[in-house]
Amino acid sequence: MGRAGTMTKGVYRPSNLERVILMDWGMKNRLSRIIRPKTGRSLILPIDHGYFMGPTKGLEDPWKAVESLLSYADGLMLTRGALRSSIDSGIDTPIVLRVSGGSSILSKDLSRETITTSIFEAVRCNASALALSIFVGSAYEHETLSNLAELVDDAEEYGIPVLAVTAVGRDLDKRDARYLALCCRIAAELGARFVKTYYCEGFQKVVEGCPVPVLIAGGPRMDTEFDVLQTTFDALQEGAVGVVMGRNIWQNDHAVAMIRAVRSVIHEDATAEEAHEMYNQLKLE
Repeated sequence: MGRAGTMTKGVYRPSNLERVILMDWGMKNRLSRIIRPKTGRSLILPIDHGYFMGPTKGLEDPWKAVESLLSYADGLMLTRGALRSSIDSGIDTPIVLRVSGGSSILSKDLSRETITTSIFEAVRCNASALALSIFVGSAYEHETLSNLAELVDDAEEYGIPVLAVTAVGRDLDKRDARYLALCCRIAAELGARFVKTYYCEGFQKVVEGCPVPVLIAGGPRMDTEFDVLQTTFDALQEGAVGVVMGRNIWQNDHAVAMIRAVRSVIHEDATAEEAHEMYNQLKLE
């Protein structure tokens, strides 16, 4: 087991000794900044929608959208371009760097993605985790799963955890527990350290079949704030460790009140009813 690493295709590969001494602690530390050890839960605020949707409503100015929210988030998920152009470098919020893309909403198939950001760029951006989408049951399933395997190979070398963002082909029901369980298990088998997926009926089976932590996607705007809070509460009861929630927070007219209410469910064991009462009180302040 040599002490010195090697360079392969321009990427530094640490020796086995370096991995044992340096990387395991770093991996655990980065994950602990996102999934808080005190509660074992997390609230990640994503603003990466622009990488395929363009100037999404509420994200025209990324910094304006998140500045007042960051102190309540356990992670900020975004691309390197948005990070460098819009986010104050003095923030303490861990960065979950979106590193996949390649298709837009005008594309015939959003699943045709590739890795868009190198591991060197991720290190320069001081990323605490990397996020990449996989599309199981799509025309480009093989490519996206290969992307995940490749990313994990590089990220593990530097002790950076990978968040697999799961999706299914457009011909499949994205809220069907059978397909989501398949997605999550495959992501974990390929080395993802944690997984983002949709909440669905029978969600507990999705969690039980996935050996790494599972967070739910906030998804499009729900009908009411109570629906958001109840979904969050239900997902936690069924084994989720938190949420990756954007539009249901920063598109809300009272975004700070909303993120504080969601956080109370995640980290303070509030019920949906208690959190909704909090939201109603805070939005009047």
